[in-house]
Order: sequence, then C-alpha cells, then structure tokens
Amino acid sequence: MPDVPAGTELIRPFLPTKDFDLSTRFYEALGFEKLFEGSEVAIFGGGSGGFILQRYYQKDWAENCMMQIMVDDLDAWWAHIEALALPRQFGVPSPRPPAMQPWGLRVAYLVDPCGVLWHLAERPEPTKNP
Repeated sequence: MPDVPAGTELIRPFLPTKDFDLSTRFYEALGFEKLFEGSEVAIFGGGSGGFILQRYYQKDWAENCMMQIMVDDLDAWWAHIEALALPRQFGVPSPRPPAMQPWGLRVAYLVDPCGVLWHLAERPEPTKNP
C-alpha cells in the first residue's frame, strides 16, 4: 500500500439538514462546538472529530445516514440527553436508552431533526490478559 501523504488532519462527513437552523440548535444543545457557520454550512467539532452540517436534504440519504460517537461514560451521556427533552424541544423521536447490542457494544440511539441516526457507543473496557 502506498504511503499516505503527511498532513492528514481530520475527516469530517457532511450531514444533511431539512431545517438548517433547527439542526444547528439541536447539535449545539447536545454539546457540539460550532467552529464555523456560513450561509450553506456549519462546521461542528466534538472529541477528536466533527462533521459539516449542510443546507441540503434528500430524504433517502438522511434516513439512511448513521453516525457513531464513542464515549467513556454512556450513563453520563444518557443523563445529559434525557435532560435535554429532545422530542419536546426539537420534534425528534424519543431517544433509545443504553442497551448491550449483539455485537458487544453498549449503545444508546438518537435521531436528529432530519432523520440522521446517531449511535452513542460506550468504549469497551480493555481486555485483560490472565
């Protein structure tokens, strides 16, 4: 495999919005840091990554788009999410509480205002060798 050029800093996916202002407020409420807002996009940072929210909507894409956040303390994140009353504030479906998934991660789910599904997954404990 060829060497990757140095200087690759960050990978950020573009996410759709049906209502740009509502989605911007949704992500700010969750705690993402808005790094830039222009007429067509807003760039959000969180942890070691981020995403670009764009004024573009296509139903099939939005409802099949998924994002994952790996967190150390899913219970703390769940308490934060519950306190936000997202369905009342933003008209989104009720988030699904943390549960162990068949693939071995504990995950909570939430949907943004245009249908993007977020997986909040708890980072597994490091495997301990006997």
